[in-house]
Amino acid sequence: QILPTNRNTPSPIDPETIQVPVGYEPDPADLALSSIPGQEMFDPRKRKFSEEELKPQPMIKKARKVFIPDDLKDDKYWARRRKNNMAAKRSRDARRLKENQIAIRASFLEKENSALRQEVADLRKELGKCKNVLAKYEARHGPL
Repeated sequence: QILPTNRNTPSPIDPETIQVPVGYEPDPADLALSSIPGQEMFDPRKRKFSEEELKPQPMIKKARKVFIPDDLKDDKYWARRRKNNMAAKRSRDARRLKENQIAIRASFLEKENSALRQEVADLRKELGKCKNVLAKYEARHGPL
């Protein structure tokens, strides 16, 4: 069958531009824990994580603690300890922030997935009705 040249076909839609109505409002406290103070609030609808960011991190064996005798704990030692403690805290805070963001994003995606599945079910139901109407029309008047 040859299609007419003046056929009115819809233009393609960029999937990234589709907005899905999702009844998802994260707890403001959770959002605060997922946002960097002084910066824009974390938005789970917009933030996408790369595969690299979502890769499981290997468990790293900690080195055995080396006992340092008190007579070797000079100012240089304590300065290094303070510096290391601050670095460890920054690292833990960054990891916690990222974990919180991933958890909120996952929660949002689960809700969005559920909404999309419902929409697909509704559209399939509607398509079934349309096919029935079309079949009845074609049975009565011949194929389109």
